[in-house]
Amino acid sequence: MFPFKYPVPQTDPPLSPRETLPTMYDLKSEDPEEPGLPDEFHDWQAQLLSLTFRPPHYPPQQVFCASDMNLYYDVRHPGWYKRPDWFGVVGVPRLYEQVDMRLSYVVWQEGVNPYVVVELLSPGTEKEDLGETEAEMRPVESRDVAGNGQAIEPQVEHKPPRKWQVYERILRIPYYVVFSRYTNQLRVFTLAGGHYQELELQEWRVWIPELHLGLGLWQGEFQGIERLWLRWYDAQGNWILTEAEQERQRAEAAEAQLQSLLERLRESGIDPDTLLGG
Repeated sequence: MFPFKYPVPQTDPPLSPRETLPTMYDLKSEDPEEPGLPDEFHDWQAQLLSLTFRPPHYPPQQVFCASDMNLYYDVRHPGWYKRPDWFGVVGVPRLYEQVDMRLSYVVWQEGVNPYVVVELLSPGTEKEDLGETEAEMRPVESRDVAGNGQAIEPQVEHKPPRKWQVYERILRIPYYVVFSRYTNQLRVFTLAGGHYQELELQEWRVWIPELHLGLGLWQGEFQGIERLWLRWYDAQGNWILTEAEQERQRAEAAEAQLQSLLERLRESGIDPDTLLGG
């Protein structure tokens, strides 16, 4: 599967997983046959989250976020991955090794787990996203018989755990967010005692003190579509603006200043059209 031989033979002293396990260049970054591929809403919603995810205590070059990207999480099973609809990481270089755009996010190479994950519910993935199914690790009984006539001991077939178990028990991601565009229901879970506990939301908002950011539901237009969207807000409760919104706001402010100046000129008996050569 991998272009290099894994695992790499150990040495004394032993090498770290970063040196012995596959990198993002070795692991697959997409699977066209995987169920639950994103629809148009998944694309736009993830984009808005990324455009407004600006933790104030981290410089932009120490913040990474991604959508629909393979997240490799288990050093014992380096081929296992989950594909969150959106996740954010702080304290990690914006570029892999500070030079390359990521193909996947490989935790044993990065050394930093995501701090928040967002899953956008769809009918086909809702039960898994909400942890309503159990991890599949079933004993598989063998019907073979050993050479001495005794039955071979049953073996256990290990399958990847579900998203909930990965986020809660393996990666221990502090905040797990789920949102359904079908019901407009927002649910936020945080780790408490090693397990996810659902938070009580105030006006469909949640404040994340460690990031100095909040996440909530905003009614507005994005990419020409008016609806409820998930987006980040600051300590003053203001929605964080995208660059396009900031530019539009600056243009509107400049236009307002110009109109105010023209009005003051008229009140002083000066015709602005004359000054402008009109």
